[in-house]
Amino acid sequence: MPFGSYWQREEIMPLNQLEELQVKRLRWVVRRAYDNVPFYRKKMREMDITPHDIRRIEDVVKLPFTTKDDLRANYPFGLMAVDKSELVRIHMSSGTSGKPKVVAYTERDLENWINMVARCLYMVGVRRGDVFQNLVSYTLFTGGLGFHYAAERIGAMVVPTGTGNTEKQLQYMVDFGTTVIHATPSYALRIKEVAEEKGIDTQSLPLRIGCFGAEPWSDSTRKRLEEAFDLKAFDSYGLSEMNGPGVAFECGEQNGLHIWHDHYLVEIVDPETGEQLGEGEKGELVLTPLTKEAMPLLRYRTGDITYLMEYDRCSCGRTHPRIHRIIGRADDMIVVRGINVYPSQIEHVLMNLPEVGDHFQVVITRNGSLDEITVRVEMRDEIFTGELRDFSRIRNNVMRALQKELSIRVNVDLVEKGTLERFEGKAKRVLDLRKEL
Repeated sequence: MPFGSYWQREEIMPLNQLEELQVKRLRWVVRRAYDNVPFYRKKMREMDITPHDIRRIEDVVKLPFTTKDDLRANYPFGLMAVDKSELVRIHMSSGTSGKPKVVAYTERDLENWINMVARCLYMVGVRRGDVFQNLVSYTLFTGGLGFHYAAERIGAMVVPTGTGNTEKQLQYMVDFGTTVIHATPSYALRIKEVAEEKGIDTQSLPLRIGCFGAEPWSDSTRKRLEEAFDLKAFDSYGLSEMNGPGVAFECGEQNGLHIWHDHYLVEIVDPETGEQLGEGEKGELVLTPLTKEAMPLLRYRTGDITYLMEYDRCSCGRTHPRIHRIIGRADDMIVVRGINVYPSQIEHVLMNLPEVGDHFQVVITRNGSLDEITVRVEMRDEIFTGELRDFSRIRNNVMRALQKELSIRVNVDLVEKGTLERFEGKAKRVLDLRKEL
């Protein structure tokens, strides 16, 4: 399967050919949705649109948006374009706010998905002979099987440990000679912490590549992970509705995530108005998958905030454009006294301060008519001496750094190491107590 230094030749397809392919596939997916999915046929008829109206990439704005609520309203198989007998697998994403979002796959969908994730892994240096330890859930979450089959396709030896039992995870890394790990960044920080407690030198492990995703994380966290494990840490982006992981991934340059234009049409829109934004303008990522047989979604609003980076051919040789790493989710944004705050901004500040540990929590409360942010931060044992003046100095340093980044004053509580909850999957950093008032 490898094509020189690339997994597939499409990775270096000239831009004009990529655009021609996008147009062809966009027209195909619109026709498929209109002909086979009553939900879309009704929507398009209400907007007085037919597949014949979609002739160019620019015509995508004529199409209706799809939201996560549409997926839940059509649970379980209302958005399928094939008979149930043609489905070979289903996955589901969180159903914490109602019915879960079901996604389904034909055999061809799975083949496309495996190769997209394999592109990502091959791009960062995973090869036959690597030992790939997969430290994410293997249930209905797409991350487990998505990476598992792609790593096997490349020829790596997969260790499907899943999440939990962190001490054994570390033992497996030692015993099997793990060279590549895949985890959420918050769980990787937990592994780092347990290794420190057990006296395991993580830098002596043969690890060289870390793939981290499923939650927003910052360059400050990247630095901590790379220093802790002596590896190169890469950002992974995907979502169940688009197959799962493999939508976009960093290359060796670690400067934005290549998003696979032969499989996804990308838009950035204003989260409030839905109007398209240009390169460099921060907004909500909207994706139209171009090759999905089972579940052809049109203009899916991901809720993820990012921007398209200015296009130039990457030094890695790939022609596919890049998005900036995910800044946060639109529904995770905290609005306090008119200021928009993303948890990833707080994480970036904290992980850049040597005095604080790897774990924090953001608590939002209301004092009368004013909203207040309190950031609870664990201390590093070796930094805190127990002296009151040291405590006060560190607290003031953290408060100043956060105020500089957020343009708003926040309260800071320094707590002992081990006080805050640990996470094996996606971290839940924000506790919004305003909703309880």
